[in-house]
Amino acid sequence: MDVEIEYSKEPRPLGTAGAVKFAAGYLSGVSDFLVMNGDSFLELDFRQFLSFHREHGGIMSMAVRKVPNPARYGTVQSDAKNRVTGFVEKSENHGPGLINGGVYIFKRAVLQQIPDGPASLEKDVFPNLLQSGVYALEQSGMFIDIGTPEDYARAQTLCQDLYQAAIPETSR
Repeated sequence: MDVEIEYSKEPRPLGTAGAVKFAAGYLSGVSDFLVMNGDSFLELDFRQFLSFHREHGGIMSMAVRKVPNPARYGTVQSDAKNRVTGFVEKSENHGPGLINGGVYIFKRAVLQQIPDGPASLEKDVFPNLLQSGVYALEQSGMFIDIGTPEDYARAQTLCQDLYQAAIPETSR
């Protein structure tokens, strides 16, 4: 797939946005880059996601997932053309809603919108990007956020299952 992976380790916690900005040195020469939250799993088709991002031409695309009760997460509001119109923080809303799946494609210009030092993508950056075009691609695959003991256990089981599936029969 012609993928290159490099790791950036923060000298101190910089938050979700600060960590992205700190890694900017690894992104020279790229026009777009992928960012994924480390505390969640979202099953998605990366080729479809990249095509969606290129077709819409926004500064950012985010994978979203419809859940029956988004109160634990907050919701992503979007229009009929999948353009994100706003974000609603965690609330007592118990009806179904779209949540941020923690997978993004950013244009390089996003880096200029991130303040130096500790910062949050969700609170400090995303709301400011809306006028530049943020688009949401809904996913229907499995989603796990390890924020509760039950979901952490589900994630551990999933990791073990995926690991076992990746090992050829002859090696088991």
